[in-house]
Amino acid sequence: MSSDADLLADRRSLRRKLTLWRVLAVLGVIVAAVVGGFAWKGDGPAGLSSAHIARITISGFISGDRRTLDLIKSVEDSKAVSAVVLRVDSPGGTTSGSEAVHTALRQLAAKKPMVAVVDGLAASGGYIAAMGADRIVARQTSLVGSIGVLFQFPNVSNLLDTVGVKVETVKSSPLKAAPNGFEPTSPEAREALQRVVNDNYTWFKDMVRDRRHLAEGEVASVSDGRVHSGRQAVGLKLIDQIGGEPEAIAWMEREKSVAKDLKVRDWRRRSESSSFGLWSLAEAMARGAGLDALATTIARAADQPLGLRLDAPLALWQPAAEK
Repeated sequence: MSSDADLLADRRSLRRKLTLWRVLAVLGVIVAAVVGGFAWKGDGPAGLSSAHIARITISGFISGDRRTLDLIKSVEDSKAVSAVVLRVDSPGGTTSGSEAVHTALRQLAAKKPMVAVVDGLAASGGYIAAMGADRIVARQTSLVGSIGVLFQFPNVSNLLDTVGVKVETVKSSPLKAAPNGFEPTSPEAREALQRVVNDNYTWFKDMVRDRRHLAEGEVASVSDGRVHSGRQAVGLKLIDQIGGEPEAIAWMEREKSVAKDLKVRDWRRRSESSSFGLWSLAEAMARGAGLDALATTIARAADQPLGLRLDAPLALWQPAAEK
């Protein structure tokens, strides 16, 4: 009996010690997250204050959100940033959002050497972002291109007819708020949208021609909306080189006189509501537990815009579904 009592007491003592250490670990993570909240998420104040190469990641849906534009501006203004690696892995986004990101990147590239590295996908708006850099490097199997614009919207008019629902609208003119998805799209509304799409498409092609120094015939051959592998994209002049981040940095050291052996530091966007939030805490706790893969996933999720704008012209690559 005495032995059982001693064993039970030992277990209770061990449980109390484990609980104490868990509480201390969580408090340590929270303190570290709060301290890290005063800098851009990633490398902390010390790492971003010494000379380095900044890594900016453009991934997921591109909306031109303020946090992304502010981040690019901060890298531009930083005296510690000697050069920039722009990591792109995006199917695109809205044309206006992609334009805003491209414009901000061009302003950054005017002050600091920058090379885009296509890590998987730079399609449509993602390619617009990549063209903001001085040079584009992609892996052999990366997907590049999808030069085109689309405008898509759901039309549930047949469904409403089936269930016996009619949506009535009073508007100032036939093309106001057209198409609305609650009624069949008129030829006039479709034509008006087509003009917008065509104008955006011309703008996109002009950018490709000017940034990639292509002749009109070369632009026509790559702007039919398809994506190309990295190996194909080199021959089509859509990218400059096959490779990854080491090749991008080597080019900047060789051609742009960037100092050798500079560390590459990640610059990430602040949390939208505050620098310390649930995303930051979750990422810090995952890293504290040694779950680096989970922490990276959380960081990427936190970097995504809260909403997807699908009511505007899109420069977005969408693999076609089989019929």
